[in-house]
Amino acid sequence: MPLFAILTLFPEALEPYLASSIVGIAQQKGAASIRLIDFRDFARDRHRTVDDRPFGGGPGMVLRPEPIVDCIDWLESEHGPFRKLILCPGGHTFQQSHAHELCEEERILLLCGRYEGFDERITDCLDFERISVGDYVLAGGELPALTIVEATVRLLPGVLGDERSAIEESFQGEGELDHPHYTRPRVFRGREVPDILLGGNHSSIEKWRKAQAHARTKRTRPDLLTEIQSNREPQAPPHHSTRPTDTNPTPEGVSEHPN
Repeated sequence: MPLFAILTLFPEALEPYLASSIVGIAQQKGAASIRLIDFRDFARDRHRTVDDRPFGGGPGMVLRPEPIVDCIDWLESEHGPFRKLILCPGGHTFQQSHAHELCEEERILLLCGRYEGFDERITDCLDFERISVGDYVLAGGELPALTIVEATVRLLPGVLGDERSAIEESFQGEGELDHPHYTRPRVFRGREVPDILLGGNHSSIEKWRKAQAHARTKRTRPDLLTEIQSNREPQAPPHHSTRPTDTNPTPEGVSEHPN
């Protein structure tokens, strides 16, 4: 059973959602455990300060390292090491494959940012992975944390009512989008359910659904088809150059600071 620890300044905002629907069911069934931790409780002054002005000037406030690092030290002393994810716009984009990967983890820590970002020394001192949920900016990392938790727990055995629900959907199999779905009534505002879905020929239905999924992917996410095709192509063997190694390589760029 994986343990998710969500470090946030607003645990009360997350509690109702985590107790609801699929995530709530996962906890009730004992498939996952989720802890909300307010890292303000680890502030070192009587005002419970967790942020401060940035060195070098600029707008907004930056989260200080001490409360967060102290909180994680305490948490790992209680439970053992966590796989640590820091939620920020400058991270790798979270994908379905990451959710499958996290299912295999025993302990996952999600650090939710606020304000202008984190003091860089937080990631310098701890083994964090930067994760983003898209190319846009939110007020904090709480919604991304909920996204990652739900995407992961719904894949755990026994959480969904029908295990096929986690298999026959978008980004599964070869990675295309899901096919269209229909239910009652058979006619709605003059639009009828496709006849092929009513005939009972499961082989024909499966072919139709695959064709519809491919057409939808081509229409709205052609980038996925390009990636799928690239994965199918055999990889060329590495080319061994006879040129001498560059003894003066270009230095790496400065790493991006989380927003």
